[in-house]
Amino acid sequence: MVAYVRMSTDHQKYSTENQLDVLRRYADDRGYEIIRVYEDSGRSGLRLDGREALQSLIAAVSAGQADFQAILVYDVSRWGRFQNADEGAYHEYVCSRAGIRVHYCGEQFENDGSIGSNLLKTVKRVMAGEYSRELSVKVFAGQCRLVELGYRQGGHPGYGLRRMLIDEQGSPKGELSKGERKSLQTDRVVLIPGPEAECDIVREIYALFVLRGLSETQIAALLNARGVLTDFDRPWTRAAVHQILINEKYIGHNIFNRVSFKLKQRRVKNPREMWIRANDAFPAIVEEALFLRARQIVDARSQHLSDDDLLTRLRGLLQQKGVLSGFIIDECETMPSSGAYRHRFGSLLRAYQLIGYDPERDYRYIEINRRLRAAHPQFVADIISGIQTAGGKAEVDAATQLICVNGEFALSVILARCSATLAGSLRWHVRLDTGLVPDITIAVRMDEFNRGPQDYFLLPSLDITSEKLRLSEQNGLGLDAYRFDTLDYLFLMSRRAQLVEAL
Repeated sequence: MVAYVRMSTDHQKYSTENQLDVLRRYADDRGYEIIRVYEDSGRSGLRLDGREALQSLIAAVSAGQADFQAILVYDVSRWGRFQNADEGAYHEYVCSRAGIRVHYCGEQFENDGSIGSNLLKTVKRVMAGEYSRELSVKVFAGQCRLVELGYRQGGHPGYGLRRMLIDEQGSPKGELSKGERKSLQTDRVVLIPGPEAECDIVREIYALFVLRGLSETQIAALLNARGVLTDFDRPWTRAAVHQILINEKYIGHNIFNRVSFKLKQRRVKNPREMWIRANDAFPAIVEEALFLRARQIVDARSQHLSDDDLLTRLRGLLQQKGVLSGFIIDECETMPSSGAYRHRFGSLLRAYQLIGYDPERDYRYIEINRRLRAAHPQFVADIISGIQTAGGKAEVDAATQLICVNGEFALSVILARCSATLAGSLRWHVRLDTGLVPDITIAVRMDEFNRGPQDYFLLPSLDITSEKLRLSEQNGLGLDAYRFDTLDYLFLMSRRAQLVEAL
C-alpha cells in the first residue's frame, strides 16, 4: 500500500512527519507494508489543482498502473477540504472502483462501507470544507485589520514605491528586494517612496495627464523615447501608465479588497465602496488634489455613457481595427477601459455578442489554452508514473514545479499548442522555462486539433539559446535528432548517464 500526506499551513499536528508516524503505526498494527509515500507539502486542500502528488496517485489508479491495494491517509481533511463535499467522495470512488481502498488512519471509524462509516465520512467532508470557509472569514478579517493599521498585504509595491520591513515596535529593519518576504510573524511591511528619480517620473505622469492633457498612450510613448523603463524593466504601455493614474497608493492610501478570490473559487472585481482602506498610511508621492483630478478624467470616460453609448464606441473600434481584444481596447485613449465593459456587461465576450462580433479565433484560443492548462498535470503525472514504473524515481519540486529524476536532473514539461498559418501549414510556438534552467525540456507538440499529443521533443538545456522556439511540421536535423514518437524511451532512460548518452 501507499501513504498520502498533505500539509498546508494548518497546524503542527498536521506536519507530514506526524502524519507519517500515525500511518506507519496503523500499517504495522495491521501487518501492512508502505511501499511509497505521496506528499503534497505547502498545498491547499481546497482544489485538486496544484496537488501534484495526489494527481499522480489518482492518475496511476485511473490508468490501472497502481502496484498497491490500499491508500493510507491521516484523516478526511488531508484528502481534501473541497468546498463541494461530493468532490472528495468522487476521488475516493475512483480509487474504490479500481479495487483500491482508502484508509483514514486518524479517524475514529473504519472506512468499511457501512452506513455509519458513510454518514461519518459525509459529515467529516462537510466539516472540512466548512473549516476552510470559517478560516477564510477569520483570515480576511485579520488582513482587513492590518490594512486599516497601514500595513501592506502582499503584492508588488509598484513603480516609485518600495517595501520596508518593520518590527513589532514599528522600527525599520530594512528594505525588501524583489522576491523577499518577512521571516518573523511579528514583523510587518509598509510602503515607502522609492528612488527620487522614480518619484519624479510618477509626478511627471500626473502632470502630463492632468495639466497638459496628454493621453496615457502619448505619455507612454514619451517615456519610451527617453529610454525610461517600468519597475519590471519593460517599455511603458498605456495600461502601465493607466495603473499609476488610478492607484491610491500614490497619495499614501493603503487599499485592500479591490479584487476577491476567496476559497480559490471565482475572481471578483469589487466596487469602491467595498474596498478596505487606511488613508495617509505612508508618505504620498503626488498631491491628493492632482490625483482626484486624474480620477475624474478617467471616470468621465465611461461614467456618463449609457450601455448603448458604450456599445456604439465598441462597434466603431471594431470597424477601425477589424478585431477586438482587451489589449486593443485599453490601448485606445478614446475608449473606456476593458474593465468598464466587463463591469457593465459582465464580460468582454458578452459585450462582443451584443454588437454581433464573433471572435472565433479568440474563442478557440481561450478554450484551447484552458484545456491545455487543465491537461498539463495529467501529462506530468503520466511522465512520473512511467519513470517510476521503469524503476526510476521522479517527483515534482514544490518550489520550481520541475520533475526531479533520481535526484540527478530536472525536467520541464511544456505543452505546445498547434496553430495553422493562412496557407494551412501547422506551427507550434514553445515558450521555454529558461528562468528555471531545467536540464531537459520535454516539448509536447499537440495534434492538429489540440486534442492529444502528436509527438515529443527532448531539448537539453545546452542547446537552448532562446526563450522561444518555433517548430514547423518538418524541422532541421538539430531538432529532429531529439524527437520521439512516444515517451517510452524517456521512461527507460531514467538514469542520467543513459539519457545523456541517448541525446
